[in-house]
Amino acid sequence: MQTEPRVGCGAAIVDGDGRLLLIQRLTEPEAGCWGLPGGKVDLFEVAAEATAREIAEELGITIVAQELLCFVDQIDRVAGIHWVSPVYLIRNFTGTPTILEPHKHGGLGWFALADLPAKLTVPTQFAARALKQKSR
Repeated sequence: MQTEPRVGCGAAIVDGDGRLLLIQRLTEPEAGCWGLPGGKVDLFEVAAEATAREIAEELGITIVAQELLCFVDQIDRVAGIHWVSPVYLIRNFTGTPTILEPHKHGGLGWFALADLPAKLTVPTQFAARALKQKSR
């Protein structure tokens, strides 16, 4: 059980057709769910830089995280988990997204906001709502 919140980060990477890039988690928390790429912010690391680093490590692409899409408070008292995570909106990137950590991620796909997988991570649910509100 955590004794204090942990800090994560995520990227809502959207292509020119408005599709969201998701990866399928193989590890807990939320194993089996589809989610945003991202990860943990290291001590003394700026969140936007952590996001760019995590995306490069997971997908082999280069991003610049500048536009904050939403902020996630993921609290599960029963499991003893509390994460806080900024999620950045990414519209441009360099490279081809590829699963670079197959022991952590089982799949990668581009999904229309109206046709997202049924099992989404909590941060992805927050981001999807924020993206839908932005597109109105």
